[in-house]
Amino acid sequence: MAEPKERTYNDDEIQTRLTKELPHWYLENGWIRRKYKTHSWKGTLMVINTVGHLAEAAWHHPDITASYAWVEVRLQNHAAKGITDKDFELARKIEEVVAWQPGKEGGALEGAAVEWIRGQGVARPSALAAVCAP
Repeated sequence: MAEPKERTYNDDEIQTRLTKELPHWYLENGWIRRKYKTHSWKGTLMVINTVGHLAEAAWHHPDITASYAWVEVRLQNHAAKGITDKDFELARKIEEVVAWQPGKEGGALEGAAVEWIRGQGVARPSALAAVCAP
């Protein structure tokens, strides 16, 4: 017996969910997308490796495009030929982990002194700021 096809969302439903749940993500050409701007190749690789780990753990793989100081993540359920709950769930997990700043949580973990994703609000040391400036 064939497995039932996963529910796909129409463009209006996708946009509503993105606005509510993932405000940095957008819909374009049938994919939900997020472009992460980094300060360096090192930050770009950290994002790619993080996304790769999460995708492999979830058995749901995005398309990734990268350059020196940015990474674009694109999600679509290839088997269902559209956007499904898998895409939203993986996007939320990617956002949670890539943007994680433990130093802001007030716990025992201090976090890195470097802002890997531009615009996340972590102060960078002045020496690194000069090297990593956008």
